[in-house]
Amino acid sequence: MSAPHLWLAQYPAGTPANIDTNEFRSVVDVMQRAFERYRHRPAFVCMDKVITYGELDELSLKFACYLRNKLGLQKGDRVAIMLPNVLQYPVALLGILRAGCTVVNTNPMYTARELKHQLNDSGALAIVVLENFAKTLEEVIKETKVKQVITTSVGDMLGFPKSLIVNFVVKYQKKAVPPFNLPGALKFNDVLKQGANQKIPSTDIGPEDLAFLQYTGGTTGVSKGAMLTQRNMVANMLQVKHWFGPSVKEGEEIIITALPLYHIFALTCNCLVFMNVGGLNVLIPNPRDMPGFVKELGKYRFTIITGVNTLFNGLLATPGFDQLDFKPLKLSMGGGMAVQRAVAEKWQKITGCALFEGYGMTESSPVATVNRPDTKEFTSSIGVPAPSTELSIQDDDGKLLPQGEIGEICIRGPQVMKGYWQRPEETAKTITPDGWLRTGDIGKMDERGYFYIVDRKKDMILVSGFNVYPNEIEDVVAMMPGVLEVAAVGVPDDKSGEAVKLVIVKRDQALTVDDVKAHCRDQLTGYKQPKIIEFRTELPKTNVGKILRRELRDAKPG
Repeated sequence: MSAPHLWLAQYPAGTPANIDTNEFRSVVDVMQRAFERYRHRPAFVCMDKVITYGELDELSLKFACYLRNKLGLQKGDRVAIMLPNVLQYPVALLGILRAGCTVVNTNPMYTARELKHQLNDSGALAIVVLENFAKTLEEVIKETKVKQVITTSVGDMLGFPKSLIVNFVVKYQKKAVPPFNLPGALKFNDVLKQGANQKIPSTDIGPEDLAFLQYTGGTTGVSKGAMLTQRNMVANMLQVKHWFGPSVKEGEEIIITALPLYHIFALTCNCLVFMNVGGLNVLIPNPRDMPGFVKELGKYRFTIITGVNTLFNGLLATPGFDQLDFKPLKLSMGGGMAVQRAVAEKWQKITGCALFEGYGMTESSPVATVNRPDTKEFTSSIGVPAPSTELSIQDDDGKLLPQGEIGEICIRGPQVMKGYWQRPEETAKTITPDGWLRTGDIGKMDERGYFYIVDRKKDMILVSGFNVYPNEIEDVVAMMPGVLEVAAVGVPDDKSGEAVKLVIVKRDQALTVDDVKAHCRDQLTGYKQPKIIEFRTELPKTNVGKILRRELRDAKPG
């Protein structure tokens, strides 16, 4: 250890140093208890439609029965979810887990290239997709192992007549559903009918079984599936629950869930943690519509909100936000990217609630460190390790460094992934033989046991909480005949924390910025697309020809 567990002295009163990871065998066991305990309480609300824990129990069981009995899937088979924050998401999520299958969360904004890779890499046999994104799936479906597509429309679970109205508006007025052709696809509601009045085949779901394949960027440009076991997820749920301790009241919390549930932060910290305590998740399908988002916030006496810096900053800049009732708000939690001090201070001034940060990675389910929930002001620290979690600062050789010295942050605990799906070499590079997860983040620990991020070891770019790996961007741009050489780096951005900058050496002098941007739009989802494109006659390189990204990153603008 960098130092004997200094951080334990910073724990709130009553917070255990360790949790019992054997309290539940699986996420399903946790959810079964929630269904029983909070049966009549609201679990999720979206576009004014509420589903209770009891209804979620029944609907997810129907979905699970369809997967096992009608589709013939077996324990361990992978099922992809390609949905925004709509009610169908928790139904599909819990249905897949109850069937003993593994959830493959898929970003609905993926391009065809990105989607094809993820479906093929995971070996997903079925996918639930929002109609708005079905056209992308149509382009690649024949090149994958997917044998059943389940489509759904935004309004499908909103009840009559609202479902009809919403679906009409989305399809015909907003023209948000491009025509698609997916022969054999079934509608989500028809699947639920097929799974009614059945039982799931008896399936023993144990701690080491895979709950999620959660995809993250790869240093080689290839997205990798982090294998998150039932134990990993249960551990992180319990770690966060115990950390919040008395500040969270069972059956009383209302949580604003604007971050996408396909992202590990919202999946664990909003959906799973607060279902465990009978909370109500308010699903925001499109948080980019800030005026609409603020209008939704006005309907609820919300007690908890999670977000990334860009989300908090966007809300603060939206007219009417400062007029909301913040009296019930007691926890504002930021993660995914660094929270800027100016944003945190403005947030506290307007809401009266301090914004505190947590830290983690997809590979740690995600929470590794967190600040105290009773924090009265912004600390600029990522906090202290969660219960049953160790952090150390190590040098390049894996040597533990003393308190105050700067090195790589490493995590060890029951929430650390099993490894990368079918990539033992990558796993060995990331997890040491004695169980430390090497994060690639450079940091230090102070004399109280609080941790701080100083820099990143990796070339990874962090855009609004999403990992962007330069190699992937470079591989895509290098496909253009007019490009001789290309480098992608992260540059500071007021809105997203970092933005992607491309530096290109032309092969064809006729190549334009617009050409590059159009190509990137076709190949890369929105947050990966370059914001700045610069042409140069050459790129800085080492004597062996490796491009010096850091030099490009540190170069003065202009």
